[in-house]
Amino acid sequence: MRDGNPNEAPLMLCAGEALTDMLDQGDERWVSRVGGSTWNVARALAALGERTAFAGAISQDRFGDAIWAASEAVGLDLRTLQRVQRSPLLAIVEKTEPPRYFFIGDDSADLHFDPAALPAGWDEALRWAHFGGISLAREPLASNLVALARQLKARGVKISYDPNYRNLMDERYTPTLQAMAELADVIKVSDDDLRGLFPGTEPEQALTQLRAMNPSAYYLLTRGGDGASLLLGDARSDAGAPKVAVVDTVGAGDASAAGLLHSLSNHPERPLQSHLHAALAAGSAACLQSGATPPPLAAMQRLFDQLQGDLT
Repeated sequence: MRDGNPNEAPLMLCAGEALTDMLDQGDERWVSRVGGSTWNVARALAALGERTAFAGAISQDRFGDAIWAASEAVGLDLRTLQRVQRSPLLAIVEKTEPPRYFFIGDDSADLHFDPAALPAGWDEALRWAHFGGISLAREPLASNLVALARQLKARGVKISYDPNYRNLMDERYTPTLQAMAELADVIKVSDDDLRGLFPGTEPEQALTQLRAMNPSAYYLLTRGGDGASLLLGDARSDAGAPKVAVVDTVGAGDASAAGLLHSLSNHPERPLQSHLHAALAAGSAACLQSGATPPPLAAMQRLFDQLQGDLT
């Protein structure tokens, strides 16, 4: 795809929202940071050496410029990133611990992503496609992305899904949850996601309900500093997160999803425990830096080796 060479077409795709986080610094001071769940996964995959594209739409203003520049800096294929003359999608983060936020973007650029306008040949080498985040809770974008996921699945592309629960995912989100869970080969959720998606239900029971939608998928359950679990069929692996000097945890969950996809794509022969270690290593590597910064490959490899060494 790059320079007309089909061998350079992306192997990984992340489709959804790229947005701007507006963080309250106190005294009416705000700072902007590029972000967005599916876009964070895309950047993390690119940082781990995967040929990755992000499919979405961003604005043509300074906020869109910042997202474009950050995408370019990490090596994302930009041919599936569309720019439209609409306002940016903003996440107003009033508080981080615990999170308190709301979104501004009733007719913002992300909603105008057009899969039909993607360039010819963009998917000819695709192996994995990742979906999730608030993009699947905002119409008409949500319907377009579910349709794209179905189209890619029919072509043999493996599907990854992270609902990444946010407060706008009310009962209207349930059909999308069901549809994407049934399509997915990998489903990543946190314990907080499960509490939000299945209110009043304990996380382990909620996970059982989610797995009933698609018993054959991989399920990555992350629990922050308490580690994670990876399930496939009747098999389950649990592991604690490696000890690191945490700067912050922003983007750690997105990085863990990227770490798992990186491992499954490049080392399908690995046992379940090693795939889980790859996810934990990537998530922990992301915690070594501030903001949703992609995990450095060297740091992820070092933490992965550490986790693997603990088994011996």
